Amino acid sequence: MAEQTSSSIVVDAPPAEVMAVIADFAAYPQWAKGVTVADVRSSYDDGDPAQAGRAREVFFALDVSPIKDEYTLAYVWDGDRQVTWTLAEGKMLRALDGAYVLRDTGSGATEVTYRLALDVSIPLIGMLKRKGEKILIDTALKGLKKRVESGA
Repeated sequence: MAEQTSSSIVVDAPPAEVMAVIADFAAYPQWAKGVTVADVRSSYDDGDPAQAGRAREVFFALDVSPIKDEYTLAYVWDGDRQVTWTLAEGKMLRALDGAYVLRDTGSGATEVTYRLALDVSIPLIGMLKRKGEKILIDTALKGLKKRVESGA
């Protein structure tokens, strides 16, 4: 991932609960700001225990100013430790590479680090792009924390 932005938050739940919310794409429109559709297009089979049954490709519709796009992300899972994704197909987005990295704090909580690098087909100053990434990351982390801790 080139020129990425990252941020972390502590969620009051074990990694498995956090990753379960991350992997529940159907619920994204309920908590992930700007996501209007999250549709799993393909999943991993049970051959690889770290990825078994989890989404391989997910189609998203996103409407968060200034970005309105439809795109598909390809996911790679590492159990309840990490998930990474890359842009498989997009209209306005040229790249959307990211990761959630989960670290068990040992106290029943999980430190979640979100890394993101995006590129759009319209010209944007690097500083503006980083600011957009930071807003997306902070919004996603807060939404994730609220969703996990509410027990939804």
